[in-house]
Amino acid sequence: MFSWTYWKSIFTPPATPCKKFQLSYSDKQRYEMEERPDAQKQILVDIARKLPIFTRAQSGAIRFCDRCQVLKPDRCHHCSVCETCVLKMDHHCPWVNNCVGFSNYKLFLLFLAYSMLYCIFIAATVFQYFLKFWVGDLPNGPAKFHILFLMFVALMFFVSLMFLFSYHCWLVAKNRSTLEAFSAPVFVSGPDRNGFDVGLRRNLQQVFGENKRMWFIPVFTGQGNGHYFPLRSQNSESHSSLLANEDMWEESDDGSEEGSLVEDVDPSVTIEMED
Repeated sequence: MFSWTYWKSIFTPPATPCKKFQLSYSDKQRYEMEERPDAQKQILVDIARKLPIFTRAQSGAIRFCDRCQVLKPDRCHHCSVCETCVLKMDHHCPWVNNCVGFSNYKLFLLFLAYSMLYCIFIAATVFQYFLKFWVGDLPNGPAKFHILFLMFVALMFFVSLMFLFSYHCWLVAKNRSTLEAFSAPVFVSGPDRNGFDVGLRRNLQQVFGENKRMWFIPVFTGQGNGHYFPLRSQNSESHSSLLANEDMWEESDDGSEEGSLVEDVDPSVTIEMED
């Protein structure tokens, strides 16, 4: 399980915004050819009006990635290492050389959990020989170095992983990412660290899914598609269809968009370029 979760954490690609949030060729041409800033802002406002975007930049503007040419969904951030926008980005982890986000956050948590269990297993199997070494009953030889190395390294990694795993369990319980823990997400009403906190049970289900038997298996079982997340300040039942219905993100055969993801967006919002 340790090897499986480690493999999945490394090779699961980070989820990126779908085409609904990207500027189409015609919109990009229209945006680049327009010289008036107000007209450029209005072009992006018209695009954002049909999207479920509720977070804002620190200045209160709609978040737009100039590098990826996408309107950022809620909890999406641009990773300078992966050079792409990542849905519900938590952090870029050098231990797995991958971005930890919506598509692999559960896998990363399981990797930490099974790593802790692996360290406990190693320490438990070596402990009896460590006691023999401590009382002087272990014969001289290279095994002494092996026992000391395994014991201390296993305990050292266990303590480090325990703090990291405990911190991420707290984040899951609060429905926050590492980035949101350091910088609160900004909504129309202002910054709110608990903006996505919808209760402990539903917070766990967003990451692990409703089937508890699948919680400890390193396969994706989370809810939604990473583009929309229920808000604490809104009635969850009225927005459950947005979270569950994946057909609304698909395009029809003729390339036209089916339906509107958000009925009403304040046309007075502004647009700000963000890296």
